[in-house]
Amino acid sequence: MTATPLDILMILSLGILAGTGTGLFIGFVAGKQKPDFTVMEKRDIAINALLILVCSAIFCAVLAWYLFVYLVK
Repeated sequence: MTATPLDILMILSLGILAGTGTGLFIGFVAGKQKPDFTVMEKRDIAINALLILVCSAIFCAVLAWYLFVYLVK
């Protein structure tokens, strides 16, 4: 079982893209995301950044797990 560099880059790019979208959506639904970045409080900015990082890490982990399971078969 080997993952090519393209597989790794695809996992990272898709995970970051999906995690960013999901984190921003959750922040919007929770009322932490404002239309203008300069209007937001520092706490809300930190919460949004944390949401994006956590969601991106989760998506990357799920995609890596799927690739591992797919390559083992």
